[in-house]
Amino acid sequence: MPTAHFSALSHLECSRTGTTFDADVVQGTSDVGAPLLARYDLGRVAATVTREQIASRAPDLWRYRELLPVRGERHVCSLGEGMTPLLRLPRYGAQLGVPGLLMKDEGLIPTGSFKARGAAVGVSRAAELGARGVAMPTNGNAGAAWSVYAARAGLGSLIAMPVDAPEITRTECVVAGAELSLVDGLIGDAGKLVAAAVAERDGFQEVSTLKEPYRLEGKKTMGYEIAEQLGWRTPDVILYPTGGGVGIIGIHKALLEMRELGWLEGELPRLVAVQAEGCAPIVEAYERGESESRPVKDAHTVAFGITVPKALGDFLVLDAVRQTDGTAISVTDEELLAAQGELARAEGAFVCPEGAACFAAVHRLRDSGWLRGDERVVVLNTGSGLKYPETVPVDVPTLPVDGRIPSAP
Repeated sequence: MPTAHFSALSHLECSRTGTTFDADVVQGTSDVGAPLLARYDLGRVAATVTREQIASRAPDLWRYRELLPVRGERHVCSLGEGMTPLLRLPRYGAQLGVPGLLMKDEGLIPTGSFKARGAAVGVSRAAELGARGVAMPTNGNAGAAWSVYAARAGLGSLIAMPVDAPEITRTECVVAGAELSLVDGLIGDAGKLVAAAVAERDGFQEVSTLKEPYRLEGKKTMGYEIAEQLGWRTPDVILYPTGGGVGIIGIHKALLEMRELGWLEGELPRLVAVQAEGCAPIVEAYERGESESRPVKDAHTVAFGITVPKALGDFLVLDAVRQTDGTAISVTDEELLAAQGELARAEGAFVCPEGAACFAAVHRLRDSGWLRGDERVVVLNTGSGLKYPETVPVDVPTLPVDGRIPSAP
């Protein structure tokens, strides 16, 4: 396919001021330090692409290629990411009093988490713009994904993560050949080290959360897929586990793009930002009526992927929640771990603790009456529970070879 028809990317735009920037040179944040958003010639897309054409394409996120930033097909770096299942959860939904409960299961994507979406698009665009390598701080899964996709694209990767990050994510980085460092601190501490290292390395691009424009574009495809999988309609509510917030910002961006394209029918869903009580800066800002969050001190939760004391794009998350009449809610570690086990027993789905936080939030929202119970509700499970084996204590008997399994109680 000719490059001219692969992407409709037109420019980048400051998320605070609306100032435009050239999309065909490497960009970080805007001149006021705000995230840059990719903008497209949506008129051209609406005139040349139909939903029926989209449906005929391969079942991966590149089916939305005109609305992604990679200009040349030869630069696409892919491991088959995208089109994860949207599963009905009838038994667990009935338990919660929300029979229309569905789960978008990102645990089945390459690298075992939704971070593969951002990595696929971000690495592809970095390679297209001439980067030799990518560098980032991470709570684990993003670093694992970006190191794997960097290897796939033939780029180097420099990753720093807190020493408490899930051990499997270290393994993923190392096996893919990343330069990995562990930091005795939080993701912000890792970020300072990465920024200093990038300044000393020619051709390495820092790809921290929202400090480059294209991870967001990969994440937004979750919104496109949900709409397509529901027959180009939206659910009533979408719950998203929120740390850096790229996913909920991306889904909101996708919804607005689809509405402008004329691809959506009905009202936009209410978006819910879910955090853990041990690190809930966005929830606290929402409850105070503020447009930005305040940094959390001594942040800690078993849902390690959402341990972000202060997100660069917090104001965009709050905008997404408020503009859709959604909400922001936090749950305890005890609640999310209980939800993780309840869901697995009811539906056979072993979700990550971040995804489990959303199911705990459904429970709370139904009990409070914010959810009536007749809505179609989509929960984003952002990763496989297999990456967090420490969240499930296994205390079972070891039997002698000539022993017997005890009778059921």
